[in-house]
Amino acid sequence: MSPSATPHSLAGLRVIDAASLAAGPLVATWLGELGAEVIKIEQPEGGDAVRQWGTQKDGVGLMWKSLGRNKKSVTLNLRTERGRDILRELAGGADVLIMNLRPSTMERWGIDYASLSAANERLVMVHITGFGAGGPKSDRPGFGTLGEAMSGFAHMTGQPDGPPTLPSFMLGDGVAALNATYAVLAALYHRDVHDGSGQLIDVNLIEPLARLLEQPVLTYDQLGTIPARSGNRWDISAPRNTYRTKDDRWLAMSGSAPSIAMRALRAVGREDLTTDPRFAEAQQRLRNAAEIDKVIADWVAERTLDDAMSVFEEAGVAAAPVYDAEQLLADPQLRARNVYRRMADPELGEMTVQGPVPMLSATPGRVDHLGPELGAHTDEVLGQLLDLTAEDLTSLRTEGVI
Repeated sequence: MSPSATPHSLAGLRVIDAASLAAGPLVATWLGELGAEVIKIEQPEGGDAVRQWGTQKDGVGLMWKSLGRNKKSVTLNLRTERGRDILRELAGGADVLIMNLRPSTMERWGIDYASLSAANERLVMVHITGFGAGGPKSDRPGFGTLGEAMSGFAHMTGQPDGPPTLPSFMLGDGVAALNATYAVLAALYHRDVHDGSGQLIDVNLIEPLARLLEQPVLTYDQLGTIPARSGNRWDISAPRNTYRTKDDRWLAMSGSAPSIAMRALRAVGREDLTTDPRFAEAQQRLRNAAEIDKVIADWVAERTLDDAMSVFEEAGVAAAPVYDAEQLLADPQLRARNVYRRMADPELGEMTVQGPVPMLSATPGRVDHLGPELGAHTDEVLGQLLDLTAEDLTSLRTEGVI
């Protein structure tokens, strides 16, 4: 079968990505990788803010190139009534609509779920906001940073004597987008397999990440204690940390499984500790985590990264080097799996991006093209889907609608 004939899981679905920045557009990106047609709605002036986000090359946002993969860019000014009318028309023929405007704005503009589903009962709408619908904060602006703070992530991250630490990547947005994506698939299954209607998916930037950080809540609920920051240690397993090597590199280790923890002690020449009551049992290891951590750290510090990894790999210890971007791209395991691929691009010439995750054997994901120039598909999409003529499109441009 030729690549162009490869089946895709979501072929035939139409997704309208009318969100901006990270979480909502990420949902559309992943649905597009699975074969959905994705129409990206952007403001005529400047487009999605992610185009100006982060590192640029020759004025081109590199993050946009990956986030905008497979999408058709259509400019549409939703601040105008005609622009909102066009969005309503597009939503009338769509399977999925992704939005992240404030709830009050969507109601005022008549593009909330109740209004749009009245014309298309099969519509699945994803509404991603900072705080979610309902409650005193529902209409406040929110970004992933706030979710990372309020979810408890920042409180748990960092050194014990240091400040709460935020990630230097879009963690809150990414986790929310993953939750929203599987919710879309569940909603489509309900609609198409159980002969149900469409529905509204309400996702915020706090709850998905908080779910992954539930351990502190469980601990507080049952024991009345609030876990504190512990650096790279973790209070559920030991040894677990990052360790500096003799050649000033770093490796990470996890002893989450008792058998792995015992292998690690044997690998560093401390067979005696595997029968020591302080280290032989999981809860005792946690109580003596500082001591077992020092044993591993001292051993690693006397060896180069390659030498330490060779010993750990031979012993079946769960350890790995800490990579930067260059080392990640060079890893033989990832290269063998073709995780990163070189893509042609009319603006940048070529660019390396990560391929779809996860890998499906029968209906693999796709990357047909990287993020397009702003409005590259406006005439094509509006002409085909709404039967607008060249004269219509010219008039809309004159009016500032597209």
